[in-house]
Amino acid sequence: MEGLSPLYRRVAGIDVHKMLHVVMAVIERPDGTIEQQRREFGGFKRDCRALTSWLLELNVELVVMESTGIYWKSIYAHLERAGIRAWVANAHFVKHVPGRKTDMNDSQWLAVLARFGLVRASFIPPQDLRELRLVSRYRRKLTAMRASEINRLHKILDDGGIKLGGIVSDLNGLSAREMVAGLIEGRSINALLDMARGQLKLRRDDLQAALDGDLTARHRFILGHIREHIEILERSLAELDAYILDAMAPYQWAHRLLQTVPGIDQIASALILIEIGDNMTRFGSADRIAAWAALCPGNNESAGKRKSGRTGKGSSVIRYIMCECANSAWKTKSTLATKYRSLMVRKTHKKAIIALAHKMIRLIRATDTQSRLSRPTDRLSGHQREEKRAALDQAIEGDRPMAG
Repeated sequence: MEGLSPLYRRVAGIDVHKMLHVVMAVIERPDGTIEQQRREFGGFKRDCRALTSWLLELNVELVVMESTGIYWKSIYAHLERAGIRAWVANAHFVKHVPGRKTDMNDSQWLAVLARFGLVRASFIPPQDLRELRLVSRYRRKLTAMRASEINRLHKILDDGGIKLGGIVSDLNGLSAREMVAGLIEGRSINALLDMARGQLKLRRDDLQAALDGDLTARHRFILGHIREHIEILERSLAELDAYILDAMAPYQWAHRLLQTVPGIDQIASALILIEIGDNMTRFGSADRIAAWAALCPGNNESAGKRKSGRTGKGSSVIRYIMCECANSAWKTKSTLATKYRSLMVRKTHKKAIIALAHKMIRLIRATDTQSRLSRPTDRLSGHQREEKRAALDQAIEGDRPMAG
């Protein structure tokens, strides 16, 4: 790295594996000489403690590691508790920095990049939100399992000649669930027809034809197990939702603020907060948070011709949540619904949803930032208020996140 001035004098790079952590510390002495120390540590708790103690003895200013699977989380937590500044870098960007001409190992290369400030830290939420991510992502897995079981219910009914899924809008609705329970118990068609509610009562002839099938004992056996599993999943999801909402107590201000955006309810607001935190100015600009959420349109242009506009890679979790919110927002009476209708003139539904989700993530960022301009500065002095406002303005317009 000739011609570059180092930004950090005492840095370390960690090559993270499941049961092995290779650490390279690069220390610049007062006389300008560079000393490199390399050590290997295991993956157990005692090894992580030893690694942390060694870095504290060396007075390391900054530690950089790649985001290797989930293995970085444990060592990051130990460094965070010890008060050591740690960055998690995207492996894609690390490997594309020019200058790695020699066959140095990964930990050494990370230390070199950190020393000259050539690596960007990934967004890592606070410990409380990191732990809540375990709950929210388990909730997403259970939601997918429930949807899979409902689809299986459709298939078993169709296999038995029951076409109830072609008549009702939701096979997991109140009327349909009672009818499925009645089918499992072997009730008569007339008894099943009496379970219809609302507008479904007007389609009695269609319902009678749909419920006239050939369910065998084995069909009923499988249907009973599927129905029981769906009920278990729904009880688990209700418990997870209650836990997540209770955990939003420290973030009530941001939690309520997000619910002012059309299409975002209590649970969606909590899931968004868990993923991006309650201070979105740390992302720097609205463009950056949109790119991080994998909602920023691509820009592949050559010789004046646009080849592709596909969105880039990013967080698939927040992208999924925002698309779910966009699917709700276009059904409301709001400017977002108007935006969706204007997009549908020239785009397909899926592309319009992505564009609407992109607009919503930018709207969330702007709403959060503008609210901070008024709310947090109320109890500050005039000089502090001006400094805070200037820092927020820079975070909105600039390309780097606000410090602190």
